[in-house]
Amino acid sequence: MTTLEKTIGEIVAEDFRSAAVFKKYGIDFCCKGNRSIAEACEPKGIDPAKIYNDLENFRNVNSENTDFNSWPLDLLADYVERMHHRYVEEKTPILIQFLQKIAKVHGERHPELHEVYELFMESAQDLGAHMKKEELILFPFIKK
Repeated sequence: MTTLEKTIGEIVAEDFRSAAVFKKYGIDFCCKGNRSIAEACEPKGIDPAKIYNDLENFRNVNSENTDFNSWPLDLLADYVERMHHRYVEEKTPILIQFLQKIAKVHGERHPELHEVYELFMESAQDLGAHMKKEELILFPFIKK
């Protein structure tokens, strides 16, 4: 199925980072995610081609073909910290915000959303502690 055939909700479900493209244009990808991009753009007077272009650029920027096995361990540790740890630290609050909104809006009809929120919060806390341990203990050991 191509992007043209997918709903906004399907696109965001495949890769939540695409939500930033829809947010940029003020397009609701949650409660009104069952629409096509063209349907969402029409009432706002937005050219759908702009969104398709932004989504394509987003995918191209995020595709990577790097041979990490050839990197020295100290460089790899720096890369993990700078790219992946910072990414998690930056995106976790955004995901929390989305989860809070979804639970607030739909939680009465879907109480399991509150459990999803709680489980995500626990996981995010555990992951944060794990990353700090890597940054303070493991990565310095590797570099040494």
